[in-house]
Amino acid sequence: MSRTMLAAVAGASLLLSAGAAAAQTGAQTAALPPNDYAKPDTWLCRPDKTAGNACNVNLSTTIVKADGSESTEAFKADPKAPIDCFYVYPTVSNDPTVLSDMTPGPEETNVVKVQFARLGAKCRLYAPLYRQFTLTALRARQAGKPLPPGPAAGTTAYDDVKDAWNDYLAHDNKGRGVVLVGHSQGSGVLTQLIAREIDGKPVEKQIVSAILMGTRLPIDKGKTTGLFKDIPLCESASQTQCVIAYASFRDTIPPPANSLFGKAPNEGQVAACANPANLTPGGKGDFHAYLSNVQIANSAAKAPDWVKGKANPTTPFVSAPGLLTGQCVQKNGFSYLEVHVNAVPSDPRADDISGDVVANGQVNAAWGLHLIDANLAMGNLVDIVGAEGKAYLAKKK
Repeated sequence: MSRTMLAAVAGASLLLSAGAAAAQTGAQTAALPPNDYAKPDTWLCRPDKTAGNACNVNLSTTIVKADGSESTEAFKADPKAPIDCFYVYPTVSNDPTVLSDMTPGPEETNVVKVQFARLGAKCRLYAPLYRQFTLTALRARQAGKPLPPGPAAGTTAYDDVKDAWNDYLAHDNKGRGVVLVGHSQGSGVLTQLIAREIDGKPVEKQIVSAILMGTRLPIDKGKTTGLFKDIPLCESASQTQCVIAYASFRDTIPPPANSLFGKAPNEGQVAACANPANLTPGGKGDFHAYLSNVQIANSAAKAPDWVKGKANPTTPFVSAPGLLTGQCVQKNGFSYLEVHVNAVPSDPRADDISGDVVANGQVNAAWGLHLIDANLAMGNLVDIVGAEGKAYLAKKK
């Protein structure tokens, strides 16, 4: 099983389990000593972190149009953004122990660059480090081997994120609106945090929205709420105190029967799907994707040749207007974000994207486009966060 497959498994397992990381080991242990989130080095990103801020990165993008013409888009964060964003990253740690340490590696900083830093155009960015169940430990479990050294996972991952959240509320929030952002394991941990600490509680009034990607948040059939009783699915960019959740699949490779994404765990419920390209229920829209301009580890193919007969751009990201569209669908018992590639063989631009999960050299349909859930709709999400922020501030007046 590939490293990225393991990341997907970790995220799905966390969402399926009320015990979070404890379910990964089957063990309940005493809580580890808490982190001190008053220290800047316990955060990947925060506005006052000057050295080693993982969100201060190059996000320049080459825009590749269908006719093959190119232009460069620069990125600039807004240090005076009126709202905040709080991010929990997916399973990425390659530390050799059961739980990751609190020293960020390239895997943590890279995922922040891909999934979160661009939101700095609309919000101040907070991303705590946390002691997650590692890929190393998960590989051992999958192979039926003993777990690596270190204390059992217990509920450490959730406890760390909860502590970081509470520290942020106590010292940094100051009544500001905040968007919660997560992917895979991060979405699973945030799902628990929202259900236990936010939904129906006074702090809910400060939630602009929650963006839970690569997950299967349960929604009651015919309703917009489910696991969250007071935080519905978002249906417009002017709506606040709502959630955007989805898992993406190609229209040519729908989720098979064994897929963990796209299906709610209980009868009478469906997996939440809100399309960032068009939040109107059932609406179709163009994805404003920011695709990594490098080969994605363990993906089905190298980064495409963006323009036939021409060297690829050197920017870290590429955006291809009009190439991708999508809508939320319910098919064969699954509810998911269906992605269509608008291939035009007669034009010089690439006719496909990379991002499928691969195991043993074969595309694993069960995981869909999990690797690029965030990339697909990042531009749309930036626009939504901006619109929601304005709506939130207007309601406060």
